[in-house]
Amino acid sequence: MTTVHTIATQPIAGQKPGTSGLRKKTPVFMGPHYLENFVQSIFDVVGAAGKTFVLGGDGRYFNDRAAQVILRMAAANGAHRVIIGQGAILSTPAASHLIRLNKTDGGIIMSASHNPGGPKEDFGVKFNMSNGGPAPEGVTEAMYKRTTEITSYKIIESHDVDLSKIGRSQLGDMIVDVVDPVSDYAALMESLFDFPAIAAMFKSGFRMRMDSMCAVTGPYAVEILENRLGAAAGTVVNGTPLPDFGGMHPDPNPTWAKALMDEMFGQNAPDFGAASDGDGDRNMVVGAGAYVSPSDSLAVLAANAHLAPGYRAGLKGVARSMPTSAAADRVADALGIGKYETPTGWKFFGNLLDAGRATLCGEESFGTGSDHVREKDGLWAILLWLNILAVRKQSVAAILAEHWAKFGRNYYSRHDFEAIASEKADAMIAALRAGLSALPGRQVEGLTISAADDFAYTDPVDGSVSNNQGVRILFADGSRIVMRLSGTGTEGATLRLYLERYAAGPEGLDLDPQEALAPVIRAAHQLAAIEGFTGRVTPDVIT
Repeated sequence: MTTVHTIATQPIAGQKPGTSGLRKKTPVFMGPHYLENFVQSIFDVVGAAGKTFVLGGDGRYFNDRAAQVILRMAAANGAHRVIIGQGAILSTPAASHLIRLNKTDGGIIMSASHNPGGPKEDFGVKFNMSNGGPAPEGVTEAMYKRTTEITSYKIIESHDVDLSKIGRSQLGDMIVDVVDPVSDYAALMESLFDFPAIAAMFKSGFRMRMDSMCAVTGPYAVEILENRLGAAAGTVVNGTPLPDFGGMHPDPNPTWAKALMDEMFGQNAPDFGAASDGDGDRNMVVGAGAYVSPSDSLAVLAANAHLAPGYRAGLKGVARSMPTSAAADRVADALGIGKYETPTGWKFFGNLLDAGRATLCGEESFGTGSDHVREKDGLWAILLWLNILAVRKQSVAAILAEHWAKFGRNYYSRHDFEAIASEKADAMIAALRAGLSALPGRQVEGLTISAADDFAYTDPVDGSVSNNQGVRILFADGSRIVMRLSGTGTEGATLRLYLERYAAGPEGLDLDPQEALAPVIRAAHQLAAIEGFTGRVTPDVIT
Protein backbone atom coordinates (compact mmCIF):
# COMPACT_ATOMS: atom_id res chain seq x y z
CA MET A 1 0.00 0.00 0.00
CA THR A 2 1.35 3.41 -0.94
CA THR A 3 2.06 5.75 1.94
CA VAL A 4 0.52 9.19 1.71
CA HIS A 5 2.60 11.84 3.43
CA THR A 6 0.98 14.94 4.90
CA ILE A 7 3.63 17.63 4.85
CA ALA A 8 3.33 20.69 7.05
CA THR A 9 3.47 24.00 5.22
CA GLN A 10 2.61 27.63 5.80
CA PRO A 11 0.33 29.97 3.86
CA ILE A 12 2.14 31.88 1.14
CA ALA A 13 0.95 35.45 0.75
CA GLY A 14 0.82 37.28 -2.54
CA GLN A 15 0.40 34.31 -4.88
CA LYS A 16 -2.92 35.38 -6.37
CA PRO A 17 -3.71 33.60 -9.63
CA GLY A 18 -5.65 35.07 -12.51
CA THR A 19 -7.37 33.22 -15.33
CA SER A 20 -3.90 32.83 -16.85
CA GLY A 21 -2.89 31.00 -13.69
CA LEU A 22 -0.16 31.75 -11.21
CA ARG A 23 3.06 33.10 -12.71
CA LYS A 24 6.24 33.75 -10.78
CA LYS A 25 9.97 33.56 -11.29
CA THR A 26 11.11 29.94 -11.55
CA PRO A 27 13.23 30.08 -8.35
CA VAL A 28 10.09 31.07 -6.44
CA PHE A 29 8.24 27.99 -7.69
CA MET A 30 11.28 25.85 -6.86
CA GLY A 31 11.40 27.20 -3.30
CA PRO A 32 10.36 25.07 -0.32
CA HIS A 33 6.71 23.98 -0.58
CA TYR A 34 5.72 26.78 -2.99
CA LEU A 35 4.54 24.62 -5.92
CA GLU A 36 3.06 22.11 -3.51
CA ASN A 37 1.12 24.82 -1.67
CA PHE A 38 -0.55 26.03 -4.84
CA VAL A 39 -1.25 22.56 -6.28
CA GLN A 40 -2.81 21.40 -3.01
CA SER A 41 -4.96 24.52 -3.03
CA ILE A 42 -6.17 23.58 -6.52
CA PHE A 43 -7.12 20.08 -5.35
CA ASP A 44 -8.75 21.42 -2.20
CA VAL A 45 -10.98 23.72 -4.25
CA VAL A 46 -11.93 21.51 -7.22
CA GLY A 47 -11.64 18.14 -5.47
CA ALA A 48 -9.51 15.25 -6.70
CA ALA A 49 -10.94 12.02 -5.28
CA GLY A 50 -12.05 9.71 -8.09
CA LYS A 51 -11.44 12.32 -10.78
CA THR A 52 -9.49 12.33 -14.04
CA PHE A 53 -7.21 15.18 -15.04
CA VAL A 54 -5.02 16.18 -17.98
CA LEU A 55 -1.47 17.35 -17.22
CA GLY A 56 1.19 18.90 -19.43
CA GLY A 57 3.21 21.99 -20.12
CA ASP A 58 5.27 23.94 -22.61
CA GLY A 59 8.60 22.31 -21.74
CA ARG A 60 10.14 25.32 -20.03
CA TYR A 61 12.70 24.91 -17.24
CA PHE A 62 11.27 23.02 -14.22
CA ASN A 63 8.41 21.59 -16.35
CA ASP A 64 9.66 18.00 -15.94
CA ARG A 65 10.25 18.17 -12.19
CA ALA A 66 6.99 20.00 -11.49
CA ALA A 67 5.11 17.31 -13.42
CA GLN A 68 6.47 14.59 -11.13
CA VAL A 69 5.42 16.56 -8.04
CA ILE A 70 1.93 17.16 -9.40
CA LEU A 71 1.50 13.49 -10.30
CA ARG A 72 2.50 12.38 -6.81
CA MET A 73 0.16 14.93 -5.25
CA ALA A 74 -2.73 13.92 -7.51
CA ALA A 75 -2.25 10.31 -6.42
CA ALA A 76 -2.10 11.33 -2.76
CA ASN A 77 -5.33 13.30 -3.12
CA GLY A 78 -7.16 10.29 -4.54
CA ALA A 79 -7.30 11.09 -8.26
CA HIS A 80 -8.40 8.13 -10.38
CA ARG A 81 -6.38 8.92 -13.52
CA VAL A 82 -4.04 11.49 -15.05
CA ILE A 83 -3.52 11.81 -18.80
CA ILE A 84 -0.14 13.42 -19.42
CA GLY A 85 1.70 14.33 -22.60
CA GLN A 86 4.86 12.40 -23.38
CA GLY A 87 7.78 14.17 -21.73
CA ALA A 88 5.20 16.23 -19.80
CA ILE A 89 4.67 18.24 -23.01
CA LEU A 90 1.31 19.62 -24.12
CA SER A 91 0.48 22.85 -25.88
CA THR A 92 -2.29 24.78 -24.14
CA PRO A 93 -4.82 24.25 -26.98
CA ALA A 94 -3.88 20.56 -27.17
CA ALA A 95 -4.48 20.26 -23.42
CA SER A 96 -7.88 21.91 -23.84
CA HIS A 97 -8.72 19.43 -26.60
CA LEU A 98 -7.66 16.42 -24.51
CA ILE A 99 -9.83 17.62 -21.61
CA ARG A 100 -12.84 17.85 -23.93
CA LEU A 101 -12.06 14.70 -25.95
CA ASN A 102 -11.68 12.53 -22.85
CA LYS A 103 -14.42 14.30 -20.87
CA THR A 104 -12.07 14.74 -17.93
CA ASP A 105 -12.70 16.78 -14.80
CA GLY A 106 -10.19 19.43 -15.86
CA GLY A 107 -6.48 19.83 -16.34
CA ILE A 108 -3.35 21.42 -14.96
CA ILE A 109 -1.20 23.30 -17.46
CA MET A 110 2.39 24.26 -16.61
CA SER A 111 3.26 27.39 -18.53
CA ALA A 112 3.95 31.09 -18.29
CA SER A 113 2.63 31.50 -21.85
CA HIS A 114 4.76 33.93 -23.89
CA ASN A 115 7.10 34.86 -21.00
CA PRO A 116 10.78 33.82 -21.18
CA GLY A 117 11.83 30.54 -19.60
CA GLY A 118 14.97 29.36 -17.82
CA PRO A 119 16.46 28.93 -14.34
CA LYS A 120 16.02 32.62 -13.56
CA GLU A 121 13.03 33.35 -15.80
CA ASP A 122 9.33 32.56 -15.51
CA PHE A 123 7.17 29.56 -14.63
CA GLY A 124 3.44 29.16 -14.20
CA VAL A 125 0.64 26.80 -13.28
CA LYS A 126 -3.04 27.13 -14.17
CA PHE A 127 -6.15 25.01 -13.89
CA ASN A 128 -8.58 24.50 -16.77
CA MET A 129 -12.15 23.38 -16.14
CA SER A 130 -14.01 20.40 -17.59
CA ASN A 131 -15.07 22.45 -20.64
CA GLY A 132 -11.36 22.85 -21.47
CA GLY A 133 -11.31 26.55 -20.64
CA PRO A 134 -9.52 28.59 -17.95
CA ALA A 135 -10.96 28.56 -14.46
CA PRO A 136 -13.38 31.46 -13.87
CA GLU A 137 -12.69 34.18 -11.33
CA GLY A 138 -14.79 32.55 -8.63
CA VAL A 139 -12.63 29.43 -8.77
CA THR A 140 -9.30 31.26 -8.93
CA GLU A 141 -10.35 33.49 -6.04
CA ALA A 142 -11.17 30.37 -4.00
CA MET A 143 -7.75 28.93 -4.84
CA TYR A 144 -6.05 32.12 -3.77
CA LYS A 145 -8.00 32.17 -0.51
CA ARG A 146 -7.00 28.58 0.13
CA THR A 147 -3.30 29.38 -0.37
CA THR A 148 -3.56 31.90 2.46
CA GLU A 149 -5.00 29.30 4.84
CA ILE A 150 -3.28 26.05 3.96
CA THR A 151 -1.25 24.28 6.66
CA SER A 152 -0.36 20.99 4.91
CA TYR A 153 -0.32 19.17 1.60
CA LYS A 154 -0.55 15.52 0.56
CA ILE A 155 2.06 13.69 -1.51
CA ILE A 156 3.07 10.07 -1.96
CA GLU A 157 6.62 8.80 -1.87
CA SER A 158 7.58 7.10 -5.12
CA HIS A 159 10.07 6.87 -7.93
CA ASP A 160 9.57 9.15 -10.91
CA VAL A 161 7.02 8.04 -13.47
CA ASP A 162 8.69 7.28 -16.80
CA LEU A 163 7.24 10.00 -19.00
CA SER A 164 9.51 9.24 -21.96
CA LYS A 165 7.41 6.30 -23.18
CA ILE A 166 3.78 6.26 -24.30
CA GLY A 167 1.73 3.82 -22.25
CA ARG A 168 -0.11 3.17 -19.01
CA SER A 169 1.40 2.79 -15.56
CA GLN A 170 0.30 2.91 -11.96
CA LEU A 171 1.25 5.48 -9.35
CA GLY A 172 -0.12 4.27 -6.06
CA ASP A 173 -3.81 3.68 -6.79
CA MET A 174 -3.83 6.19 -9.65
CA ILE A 175 -3.61 5.38 -13.37
CA VAL A 176 -1.09 7.41 -15.38
CA ASP A 177 -1.59 7.43 -19.14
CA VAL A 178 1.33 8.91 -21.08
CA VAL A 179 0.01 9.92 -24.51
CA ASP A 180 1.38 11.31 -27.75
CA PRO A 181 0.95 15.07 -27.23
CA VAL A 182 0.48 15.74 -30.96
CA SER A 183 -1.68 13.01 -32.55
CA ASP A 184 -5.13 13.85 -31.18
CA TYR A 185 -4.64 17.56 -31.82
CA ALA A 186 -3.40 16.94 -35.37
CA ALA A 187 -6.45 14.78 -36.07
CA LEU A 188 -8.70 17.60 -34.88
CA MET A 189 -6.99 20.04 -37.24
CA GLU A 190 -7.39 17.59 -40.12
CA SER A 191 -11.14 17.43 -39.42
CA LEU A 192 -11.51 21.21 -39.60
CA PHE A 193 -9.39 22.18 -42.59
CA ASP A 194 -9.04 21.18 -46.24
CA PHE A 195 -5.73 19.35 -45.94
CA PRO A 196 -5.77 18.11 -49.58
CA ALA A 197 -6.13 21.70 -50.87
CA ILE A 198 -3.36 22.96 -48.59
CA ALA A 199 -1.12 20.03 -49.55
CA ALA A 200 -1.72 20.77 -53.24
CA MET A 201 -0.71 24.38 -52.62
CA PHE A 202 2.58 23.29 -51.06
CA LYS A 203 3.15 20.82 -53.90
CA SER A 204 2.71 23.63 -56.43
CA GLY A 205 5.73 25.45 -54.95
CA PHE A 206 4.14 27.56 -52.19
CA ARG A 207 6.80 28.40 -49.62
CA MET A 208 6.31 29.00 -45.92
CA ARG A 209 8.42 29.75 -42.87
CA MET A 210 7.09 28.70 -39.46
CA ASP A 211 9.05 29.94 -36.43
CA SER A 212 8.15 27.91 -33.35
CA MET A 213 10.57 29.98 -31.24
CA CYS A 214 12.13 26.90 -29.57
CA ALA A 215 8.79 26.45 -27.82
CA VAL A 216 6.03 23.89 -27.64
CA THR A 217 4.51 24.14 -31.14
CA GLY A 218 7.64 22.75 -32.81
CA PRO A 219 6.58 19.08 -32.77
CA TYR A 220 3.00 20.00 -33.69
CA ALA A 221 4.11 22.17 -36.62
CA VAL A 222 6.55 19.58 -37.97
CA GLU A 223 3.92 16.83 -37.83
CA ILE A 224 1.13 18.89 -39.39
CA LEU A 225 2.97 21.15 -41.85
CA GLU A 226 5.86 18.98 -42.99
CA ASN A 227 4.62 15.42 -42.42
CA ARG A 228 0.88 15.67 -43.15
CA LEU A 229 0.70 18.64 -45.52
CA GLY A 230 3.96 18.09 -47.37
CA ALA A 231 5.65 21.43 -46.70
CA ALA A 232 9.35 21.27 -47.46
CA ALA A 233 11.65 19.91 -44.78
CA GLY A 234 13.00 22.87 -42.82
CA THR A 235 9.79 24.88 -43.20
CA VAL A 236 9.62 24.80 -39.39
CA VAL A 237 12.54 26.59 -37.75
CA ASN A 238 13.38 26.66 -34.05
CA GLY A 239 11.22 23.55 -33.85
CA THR A 240 12.77 21.82 -30.83
CA PRO A 241 11.27 22.89 -27.48
CA LEU A 242 14.07 23.96 -25.15
CA PRO A 243 13.88 24.68 -21.38
CA ASP A 244 15.08 28.26 -21.96
CA PHE A 245 13.48 28.62 -25.41
CA GLY A 246 16.98 28.93 -26.80
CA GLY A 247 17.35 32.25 -25.03
CA MET A 248 14.47 33.63 -27.09
CA HIS A 249 11.50 35.60 -25.82
CA PRO A 250 8.75 33.29 -27.15
CA ASP A 251 6.25 36.03 -27.95
CA PRO A 252 5.19 36.05 -31.62
CA ASN A 253 5.23 39.72 -32.52
CA PRO A 254 7.37 41.83 -34.87
CA THR A 255 9.76 42.74 -32.05
CA TRP A 256 10.57 39.27 -30.71
CA ALA A 257 10.14 37.44 -34.01
CA LYS A 258 12.44 39.90 -35.79
CA ALA A 259 14.32 37.20 -37.72
CA LEU A 260 11.07 36.04 -39.29
CA MET A 261 10.03 39.61 -40.08
CA ASP A 262 13.39 40.33 -41.70
CA GLU A 263 13.02 37.24 -43.88
CA MET A 264 9.44 38.05 -44.87
CA PHE A 265 10.37 41.62 -45.84
CA GLY A 266 13.63 40.66 -47.51
CA GLN A 267 14.52 39.53 -51.00
CA ASN A 268 13.10 36.18 -52.15
CA ALA A 269 10.73 36.10 -49.18
CA PRO A 270 8.54 33.01 -48.70
CA ASP A 271 4.85 33.32 -49.58
CA PHE A 272 3.73 33.01 -45.97
CA GLY A 273 5.29 33.32 -42.54
CA ALA A 274 4.00 32.46 -39.09
CA ALA A 275 5.14 32.17 -35.50
CA SER A 276 3.70 30.87 -32.27
CA ASP A 277 4.48 31.43 -28.60
CA GLY A 278 5.72 29.51 -25.56
CA ASP A 279 2.62 27.40 -24.96
CA GLY A 280 1.17 27.48 -28.46
CA ASP A 281 -1.92 29.62 -27.94
CA ARG A 282 -0.76 32.76 -29.78
CA ASN A 283 0.08 33.40 -33.41
CA MET A 284 1.56 35.92 -35.77
CA VAL A 285 0.95 35.73 -39.52
CA VAL A 286 2.75 37.67 -42.21
CA GLY A 287 2.88 37.54 -46.00
CA ALA A 288 5.72 38.52 -48.27
CA GLY A 289 6.11 42.20 -47.42
CA ALA A 290 2.72 42.24 -45.66
CA TYR A 291 2.38 42.10 -41.87
CA VAL A 292 -1.09 41.15 -40.62
CA SER A 293 -2.14 42.76 -37.34
CA PRO A 294 -4.03 40.43 -34.96
CA SER A 295 -7.14 42.62 -35.26
CA ASP A 296 -7.07 42.44 -39.05
CA SER A 297 -6.35 38.72 -38.86
CA LEU A 298 -9.51 38.09 -36.85
CA ALA A 299 -11.56 40.12 -39.32
CA VAL A 300 -10.13 38.36 -42.38
CA LEU A 301 -10.62 34.93 -40.79
CA ALA A 302 -14.23 35.78 -39.95
CA ALA A 303 -14.91 36.96 -43.50
CA ASN A 304 -13.40 33.82 -45.03
CA ALA A 305 -13.95 31.03 -42.47
CA HIS A 306 -16.63 29.44 -44.64
CA LEU A 307 -13.88 28.37 -47.04
CA ALA A 308 -12.73 25.76 -44.48
CA PRO A 309 -14.80 22.55 -44.13
CA GLY A 310 -15.21 22.93 -40.38
CA TYR A 311 -16.91 26.31 -40.81
CA ARG A 312 -18.74 25.80 -44.10
CA ALA A 313 -22.13 26.16 -42.41
CA GLY A 314 -21.24 29.71 -41.38
CA LEU A 315 -20.51 31.44 -38.09
CA LYS A 316 -22.86 31.89 -35.13
CA GLY A 317 -21.11 35.07 -34.06
CA VAL A 318 -17.77 36.79 -33.62
CA ALA A 319 -16.40 37.97 -30.28
CA ARG A 320 -13.44 40.24 -29.61
CA SER A 321 -11.85 41.63 -26.50
CA MET A 322 -12.59 45.30 -25.90
CA PRO A 323 -9.03 46.51 -26.71
CA THR A 324 -9.13 44.67 -30.06
CA SER A 325 -10.04 46.85 -33.04
CA ALA A 326 -13.59 47.01 -34.35
CA ALA A 327 -12.58 45.51 -37.72
CA ALA A 328 -14.28 42.19 -36.88
CA ASP A 329 -17.49 44.04 -35.95
CA ARG A 330 -17.77 45.31 -39.51
CA VAL A 331 -17.53 41.75 -40.84
CA ALA A 332 -20.15 40.51 -38.37
CA ASP A 333 -22.51 43.29 -39.44
CA ALA A 334 -22.05 42.36 -43.10
CA LEU A 335 -22.70 38.68 -42.36
CA GLY A 336 -25.71 39.48 -40.19
CA ILE A 337 -24.36 37.54 -37.20
CA GLY A 338 -23.81 38.40 -33.55
CA LYS A 339 -20.90 40.54 -32.45
CA TYR A 340 -19.60 40.72 -28.89
CA GLU A 341 -17.15 43.04 -27.14
CA THR A 342 -15.81 41.44 -23.95
CA PRO A 343 -13.19 42.22 -21.32
CA THR A 344 -9.75 40.78 -21.88
CA GLY A 345 -9.61 37.13 -20.83
CA TRP A 346 -10.51 33.95 -22.68
CA LYS A 347 -13.02 32.93 -20.00
CA PHE A 348 -15.45 35.54 -21.35
CA PHE A 349 -15.25 33.95 -24.78
CA GLY A 350 -15.76 30.53 -23.20
CA ASN A 351 -19.21 31.52 -21.96
CA LEU A 352 -20.22 32.69 -25.45
CA LEU A 353 -18.76 29.57 -27.10
CA ASP A 354 -20.43 27.20 -24.64
CA ALA A 355 -23.76 28.97 -25.17
CA GLY A 356 -23.47 28.69 -28.96
CA ARG A 357 -23.48 32.44 -29.45
CA ALA A 358 -20.03 32.79 -31.04
CA THR A 359 -17.84 30.65 -33.28
CA LEU A 360 -14.71 32.76 -33.69
CA CYS A 361 -13.00 34.80 -30.98
CA GLY A 362 -9.94 36.99 -30.92
CA GLU A 363 -7.72 39.25 -28.86
CA GLU A 364 -5.37 41.92 -30.13
CA SER A 365 -2.56 40.22 -28.19
CA PHE A 366 -2.04 37.66 -30.97
CA GLY A 367 -4.70 35.27 -29.67
CA THR A 368 -7.34 33.80 -31.98
CA GLY A 369 -9.54 30.74 -31.66
CA SER A 370 -12.87 29.09 -32.29
CA ASP A 371 -15.34 26.73 -30.69
CA HIS A 372 -13.12 23.68 -31.44
CA VAL A 373 -11.43 24.19 -28.02
CA ARG A 374 -11.80 26.66 -25.16
CA GLU A 375 -8.41 28.33 -25.50
CA LYS A 376 -6.89 30.53 -28.13
CA ASP A 377 -4.97 28.41 -30.62
CA GLY A 378 -1.95 29.57 -32.58
CA LEU A 379 -1.61 26.69 -35.05
CA TRP A 380 -5.35 26.64 -35.69
CA ALA A 381 -5.22 30.28 -36.81
CA ILE A 382 -2.20 29.60 -39.03
CA LEU A 383 -3.94 26.62 -40.64
CA LEU A 384 -7.12 28.62 -41.28
CA TRP A 385 -5.01 31.23 -43.05
CA LEU A 386 -3.38 28.47 -45.13
CA ASN A 387 -6.82 27.08 -46.01
CA ILE A 388 -7.96 30.54 -47.15
CA LEU A 389 -4.80 31.05 -49.22
CA ALA A 390 -5.22 27.62 -50.83
CA VAL A 391 -8.82 28.28 -51.86
CA ARG A 392 -8.53 31.93 -52.89
CA LYS A 393 -5.17 31.47 -54.63
CA GLN A 394 -4.11 35.00 -53.74
CA SER A 395 -1.25 36.46 -51.75
CA VAL A 396 -1.67 37.70 -48.18
CA ALA A 397 -1.19 41.27 -49.40
CA ALA A 398 -3.91 40.89 -52.03
CA ILE A 399 -6.37 39.42 -49.53
CA LEU A 400 -5.72 42.28 -47.11
CA ALA A 401 -6.14 44.90 -49.85
CA GLU A 402 -9.46 43.42 -50.97
CA HIS A 403 -10.67 43.21 -47.37
CA TRP A 404 -9.89 46.87 -46.68
CA ALA A 405 -11.48 47.96 -49.95
CA LYS A 406 -14.70 46.22 -48.92
CA PHE A 407 -14.86 46.97 -45.20
CA GLY A 408 -12.53 49.95 -44.71
CA ARG A 409 -9.39 49.82 -42.62
CA ASN A 410 -9.06 50.08 -38.86
CA TYR A 411 -5.51 51.35 -38.41
CA TYR A 412 -4.43 49.86 -35.13
CA SER A 413 -1.39 49.49 -32.89
CA ARG A 414 -0.50 48.55 -29.33
CA HIS A 415 2.32 50.27 -27.43
CA ASP A 416 3.65 48.41 -24.38
CA PHE A 417 5.54 50.17 -21.61
CA GLU A 418 6.97 47.31 -19.57
CA ALA A 419 8.20 46.91 -15.98
CA ILE A 420 6.82 50.24 -14.75
CA ALA A 421 6.90 50.62 -10.97
CA SER A 422 3.43 49.46 -9.95
CA GLU A 423 2.73 52.51 -7.78
CA LYS A 424 3.50 54.88 -10.67
CA ALA A 425 1.33 52.93 -13.10
CA ASP A 426 -1.54 52.77 -10.61
CA ALA A 427 -1.30 56.51 -9.91
CA MET A 428 -1.43 57.32 -13.63
CA ILE A 429 -4.53 55.20 -14.26
CA ALA A 430 -6.21 56.52 -11.11
CA ALA A 431 -5.68 60.12 -12.23
CA LEU A 432 -6.99 59.33 -15.70
CA ARG A 433 -10.10 57.65 -14.30
CA ALA A 434 -10.76 60.58 -11.99
CA GLY A 435 -10.90 62.98 -14.93
CA LEU A 436 -12.93 60.94 -17.41
CA SER A 437 -16.20 62.77 -16.88
CA ALA A 438 -14.62 66.09 -17.92
CA LEU A 439 -13.22 64.80 -21.23
CA PRO A 440 -16.23 64.68 -23.60
CA GLY A 441 -16.24 67.73 -25.87
CA ARG A 442 -12.53 68.45 -25.36
CA GLN A 443 -10.28 68.77 -28.40
CA VAL A 444 -6.84 67.17 -28.37
CA GLU A 445 -4.44 67.10 -31.34
CA GLY A 446 -7.26 68.10 -33.66
CA LEU A 447 -9.52 65.30 -32.40
CA THR A 448 -12.80 65.86 -30.57
CA ILE A 449 -13.51 63.52 -27.65
CA SER A 450 -17.06 62.19 -27.88
CA ALA A 451 -17.08 59.84 -24.87
CA ALA A 452 -14.82 58.47 -22.14
CA ASP A 453 -15.44 55.66 -19.68
CA ASP A 454 -14.02 52.72 -17.77
CA PHE A 455 -15.32 49.71 -19.67
CA ALA A 456 -17.89 47.56 -17.85
CA TYR A 457 -19.30 44.29 -19.20
CA THR A 458 -22.48 42.41 -18.39
CA ASP A 459 -22.12 38.81 -19.54
CA PRO A 460 -25.11 37.98 -21.79
CA VAL A 461 -24.94 34.33 -20.73
CA ASP A 462 -24.68 34.36 -16.94
CA GLY A 463 -25.44 38.01 -16.16
CA SER A 464 -22.18 38.55 -14.27
CA VAL A 465 -20.80 42.07 -14.28
CA SER A 466 -17.13 42.98 -14.74
CA ASN A 467 -16.17 46.57 -13.96
CA ASN A 468 -12.99 48.63 -14.46
CA GLN A 469 -11.85 46.67 -17.51
CA GLY A 470 -9.94 49.47 -19.18
CA VAL A 471 -10.13 53.19 -19.80
CA ARG A 472 -11.66 54.09 -23.17
CA ILE A 473 -11.45 57.49 -24.84
CA LEU A 474 -13.58 57.71 -27.98
CA PHE A 475 -13.31 60.42 -30.63
CA ALA A 476 -15.97 61.80 -32.96
CA ASP A 477 -14.22 60.49 -36.10
CA GLY A 478 -14.21 56.88 -34.81
CA SER A 479 -10.68 57.00 -33.43
CA ARG A 480 -10.13 55.38 -30.06
CA ILE A 481 -7.64 55.14 -27.21
CA VAL A 482 -7.72 52.30 -24.67
CA MET A 483 -5.38 51.98 -21.66
CA ARG A 484 -5.00 48.96 -19.42
CA LEU A 485 -2.50 47.68 -16.91
CA SER A 486 -1.51 44.08 -17.51
CA GLY A 487 -0.40 41.54 -14.95
CA THR A 488 1.00 38.94 -17.37
CA GLY A 489 4.57 39.86 -16.47
CA THR A 490 6.32 38.99 -13.23
CA GLU A 491 7.98 42.34 -12.49
CA GLY A 492 6.12 45.62 -12.02
CA ALA A 493 3.25 46.59 -14.30
CA THR A 494 2.91 46.81 -18.06
CA LEU A 495 0.96 49.72 -19.51
CA ARG A 496 -0.80 48.62 -22.65
CA LEU A 497 -1.80 51.54 -24.83
CA TYR A 498 -4.18 50.63 -27.67
CA LEU A 499 -4.63 53.06 -30.56
CA GLU A 500 -7.18 52.92 -33.37
CA ARG A 501 -8.25 55.10 -36.31
CA TYR A 502 -10.75 54.13 -39.00
CA ALA A 503 -10.38 54.93 -42.70
CA ALA A 504 -13.48 54.17 -44.76
CA GLY A 505 -11.65 54.34 -48.08
CA PRO A 506 -11.20 54.32 -50.95
CA GLU A 507 -8.36 56.74 -50.16
CA GLY A 508 -5.98 56.42 -47.24
CA LEU A 509 -5.93 52.62 -47.01
CA ASP A 510 -2.19 52.12 -47.58
CA LEU A 511 -0.54 54.34 -44.96
CA ASP A 512 2.05 53.21 -42.45
CA PRO A 513 0.01 52.44 -39.29
CA GLN A 514 2.20 54.55 -36.98
CA GLU A 515 1.91 57.47 -39.40
CA ALA A 516 -1.86 57.10 -39.66
CA LEU A 517 -2.12 56.90 -35.87
CA ALA A 518 0.27 59.79 -35.09
CA PRO A 519 -2.35 62.27 -33.81
CA VAL A 520 -4.01 59.56 -31.70
CA ILE A 521 -0.62 58.61 -30.21
CA ARG A 522 0.14 62.22 -29.29
CA ALA A 523 -3.33 62.63 -27.77
CA ALA A 524 -2.86 59.52 -25.61
CA HIS A 525 0.46 60.72 -24.21
CA GLN A 526 -1.01 64.12 -23.47
CA LEU A 527 -4.25 62.90 -21.85
CA ALA A 528 -2.58 60.30 -19.61
CA ALA A 529 0.57 62.31 -18.88
CA ILE A 530 2.56 59.13 -19.48
CA GLU A 531 5.96 60.78 -19.30
CA GLY A 532 5.07 62.72 -16.17
CA PHE A 533 3.96 59.64 -14.26
CA THR A 534 6.38 57.03 -15.59
CA GLY A 535 9.34 58.92 -17.07
CA ARG A 536 8.77 56.99 -20.29
CA VAL A 537 8.35 58.41 -23.78
CA THR A 538 9.14 55.45 -25.99
CA PRO A 539 7.34 52.09 -25.63
CA ASP A 540 9.34 48.88 -25.18
CA VAL A 541 7.27 47.00 -27.75
CA ILE A 542 5.17 48.27 -30.65
CA THR A 543 2.81 45.85 -32.35
